Amino acid sequence: MEELLTWTEGRLGRLRLNRPRAINSLTRAMIDRMDATLTAWETDAEVVAVLLDGAGERGLCSGADVRALREGFLSGDPAAAEFLPTEFALNARVATYPKPYVAWMDGVVMGGGLGVSTHGSLRLATPRATMAMPETIIGFFPDVGVTYQLGHAPGELGTHLALTGLAVTGADAVHLGLADALVDPAVLDDLCSGLRQGAVPSPAEIGDTAPDAPLVAERGWIDECYAATGASDATGLLDEARLILRRLRAHPSDAARETAAVLEQRSPLSVVVALVAVRQARTMSDVPEVLARDGRIGPPLIVGPDFIEGVRAQLVDKDRSPVWSLASLDEVTPAHVSAIVG
Repeated sequence: MEELLTWTEGRLGRLRLNRPRAINSLTRAMIDRMDATLTAWETDAEVVAVLLDGAGERGLCSGADVRALREGFLSGDPAAAEFLPTEFALNARVATYPKPYVAWMDGVVMGGGLGVSTHGSLRLATPRATMAMPETIIGFFPDVGVTYQLGHAPGELGTHLALTGLAVTGADAVHLGLADALVDPAVLDDLCSGLRQGAVPSPAEIGDTAPDAPLVAERGWIDECYAATGASDATGLLDEARLILRRLRAHPSDAARETAAVLEQRSPLSVVVALVAVRQARTMSDVPEVLARDGRIGPPLIVGPDFIEGVRAQLVDKDRSPVWSLASLDEVTPAHVSAIVG
């Protein structure tokens, strides 16, 4: 079975991730073919717009196939080291694509799935959408350029998602800047019909651009607990990560204290790197700049022990009990952080 389906309908180029049993997780072959197809369509005058969706009922994409990536590192496969640069190059192509790039964000949209969708020019989320950057759960960091959106989200909502890896709804995604509108799944056929004729709707023409969102109601304690200190170096941001955890533990909100417990389950080093990444992204000009930075942070972190252990615990043995290389934020040093972020 082909892992990526590509075809044209009228003036519309269609991309469909086609690994439904794996929630369309991305392989190197899928990334290569998607990049080649977008390259070809970029200069094809008959194709005026592109639409990305996922096969099956479970979602657009659960992210990169990190289980296979882990196996590649453990076996010494040199191709494993090429995965991130190739993926990030595709993300940059999506972010700078000269033609309308429509992402149909239905069901699970996480990690690398956001990398191939949220950088598009028209991002449509359904009420079934569940979005997250769950990398701190597996000993990595929120990559694929998405800290650009998280860094520019209202208040500290993006910081909360980057550090915890928790999932949000499609409505939340609109407020966070990960999607442009919340749409009824039934509009897909009409959307495609219009795109075949070269008609690209505005977000307001096809959905709700200001839906009620559960996460917005939590912004009070989130903004208080994740408030930035102005730190910019490894030492200052490590101290800030520890301060965030203390604020969460001491806050009167039950949700805040529950979030403290969540953070304590994540890879401590990943939490600090995620904070550095989202803080840095606030000062960066565009997605390609963030991706270039991700290309420097990702390689040393992905070959570290926490990624191997995190994927084992979540996806291989599924015991959900990772033993991190550093037991808590108190054990993380500025040298640990600098070795990853420079």
